Amino acid sequence: MQRLLKLATARVTSSPLRSATSSPSPSSLVPKSVTAILKTTSPPTVRPLTTTSTTTTTATMSSNLSANTALDLIKNRRTIYALNKDLTITEDRIQEIVKDALQHVPSSYNSQSNRVVVLFNNDHNKFWEIAHDVLKGMLPEDRFEATATRLAMFKAAAGTIMFFEDMSAVEVMQAKFPPYADRFLPWAAQSVGMLEYILWVALEAEGLGANLQHYNPIVDAKVTEEWKLPASWKLNAQLVFGGRAGEPGEKTFAPLEEKYKVFGN
Repeated sequence: MQRLLKLATARVTSSPLRSATSSPSPSSLVPKSVTAILKTTSPPTVRPLTTTSTTTTTATMSSNLSANTALDLIKNRRTIYALNKDLTITEDRIQEIVKDALQHVPSSYNSQSNRVVVLFNNDHNKFWEIAHDVLKGMLPEDRFEATATRLAMFKAAAGTIMFFEDMSAVEVMQAKFPPYADRFLPWAAQSVGMLEYILWVALEAEGLGANLQHYNPIVDAKVTEEWKLPASWKLNAQLVFGGRAGEPGEKTFAPLEEKYKVFGN
């Protein structure tokens, strides 16, 4: 899991502003009287504090990683529907993973439009009860039975992560960059999609199972009301997670030749 978070944060590079703005020399800040005393005494044995550039830190971090690290985690991610409430890690650890991913996932123009709500225990159960009640009022009785069974399966899991796009953040970027106003909505969707995938991979790297659901927009109003969320938060998806109570189905692949092209090599 730590390897995954390192891969996410390794994108950071040194800021041009930092390199362009030079700091004053430490010696220029020391009074002449103190300088004179220092010249007559032995130098301290402890190394003075120095500034370490972000570039150096990133290079050191990246040297311990490889593409295979990320690819192994990606291949390990599967859709697991049969889940239980037995967590392989603590709720605090899950929150730590979610917070790190939320902070470091890319977004267009650094708009940071992603919002997340993590539901454990009774709040997790409440979400799936809301979905149950909403769908029961929408579907014919003969069709609802299968839906109810599916919703009970999700409720049997340990938790749910709700993903949102904050429309107020999107609107700020649309007003700031009018030529790209119509692109910020799809760009926001791309960013929240990356966040969903990162957390799916991360939680399964910790031994949990997960599956991604989309019971929005039919539950949106109830969700906003129940958890008193800002009206500008638009629900995008729900990642259901928990202990693995079953195995994933067989994964099949379309021929790579139909999906991949390369030119110029």
